[in-house]
Amino acid sequence: MPIDITSGKKLSETRQVTKYVIADAIASILSYTGLYSYRKIYIEPEYFLSESVLKFDRTYFFAILLLPLFWVFLHLMLGLYKDIYRRSRLREFFLVFNASIWGSILVFFLFILDDYVYSYTLYYVLFFLYFGLQFSFGALFRYFLSSQTSKAIQSRKIGFPTLMIGSNQNAVNLYTRLQSKRKINGNFFVGFVSVNNNIKYLIEKNLAFLGNYTEMENVINENKIEEVVIAVESSEHHMVQSILSRLDLLPVHIKLIPDTYDILAGKVKMESVSEPMVEIPTDPMPYGQKIIKRIVDVVFSILILILISPLLLFVSIMVKLSSPGPIFFFQERIGLHGKPFFIIKFRSMFCDAEKEGPMLSSNEDPRITKWGKIMRKFRLDELPQFWNVLKGEMAIVGPRPERAYFAKQIIEQAPYYRQLYRIKPGITSWGMVKFGYAENVEEMIERLKFDLIYLENMNLLNDLKILIYTVLIVFQGRGK
Repeated sequence: MPIDITSGKKLSETRQVTKYVIADAIASILSYTGLYSYRKIYIEPEYFLSESVLKFDRTYFFAILLLPLFWVFLHLMLGLYKDIYRRSRLREFFLVFNASIWGSILVFFLFILDDYVYSYTLYYVLFFLYFGLQFSFGALFRYFLSSQTSKAIQSRKIGFPTLMIGSNQNAVNLYTRLQSKRKINGNFFVGFVSVNNNIKYLIEKNLAFLGNYTEMENVINENKIEEVVIAVESSEHHMVQSILSRLDLLPVHIKLIPDTYDILAGKVKMESVSEPMVEIPTDPMPYGQKIIKRIVDVVFSILILILISPLLLFVSIMVKLSSPGPIFFFQERIGLHGKPFFIIKFRSMFCDAEKEGPMLSSNEDPRITKWGKIMRKFRLDELPQFWNVLKGEMAIVGPRPERAYFAKQIIEQAPYYRQLYRIKPGITSWGMVKFGYAENVEEMIERLKFDLIYLENMNLLNDLKILIYTVLIVFQGRGK
């Protein structure tokens, strides 16, 4: 979130989001009130051949309680409460227009279409009236709130802690342009990191030197950086991929100076024309789908744990009888943003299975108990991981998490493995469906390509596809 530059304090994004929620709720009440009043004054008298009486009945009060919840939820799904400080008024306008169209269609067909109307022409009148009111009020309120933010940014009262990556002419030129009054976009530059180790840096006259780009993870964490601007020289372009790979796990907005190819490829948007820069997307799944995915994960996990509780009890008893030791097996794995967590599974090996150090399992692994082989065949040992899903450490669908010991070896041979840390690990994955369990690091790298394909094509439809394949594998006993 941005900071108050004058005081250095972080601004409360929750407080600002609350203002947007209240504004959207009021807009929904006013728009429905306008529609309701129009019907009472102009439609009902002609339909019932009576005098027009504007009376707010039970239907009206029920609607103004329900509709604000609907519109706030819709705006949440469409990402209208995300990055509100960084959104331009033009972008806000189009987001509200899009939400108003879809929301009005849903409200119209669910609550209005089957109501009494003596002429079908009035359906169109009522729809466009409701859409027009909802869009007008919503856009007006949000324009007012966005203008407040824009004014604060333009007056340099608030800004986003920003790190410049680059140290020479391109960095100097960009910094100079962004500091001019007509180019202000909220970047509050904390300092810069260099790409090459030079004795003298041109931008050192304007910004503090914070180190080399290889140290930028510490620089970003120590200075609470929110945005990174890459302004390297043409001779340093070959370093951009290395820079981006180091930024993969960091929760920062990434922008870079575009070249002609980026502009022709359509990566530079109209709203950034004041100072054209390419923003690198860091979230592989649309915001609305991301929320739905989490809701589905939680609901599905609760249902599964309840429905299969007799099976869980049976498996627990069998694990206990199979060999001495605990029923559950906890092991540290690497999750979202490279943070460790403890995965929970039914124990399928003897207790001293790794007394000689970390080892991957194989088909004829003597460390696996007889019951453990049956569990692995039908993937029953994975069932407790629905608890990890409920805790938010995992998703139902996502790349399988690895231990730090093996993850380090994979990264040494395939640095792009770090890309998987951008999303939550899962109980099942495209890699598990197409490849299965890996017995060595080479097979892990081979499986990696399937998980990268999933990462680049992440959506709810593909999640469903992976779940269907997983169910087939479980019932056919094709697990290892």
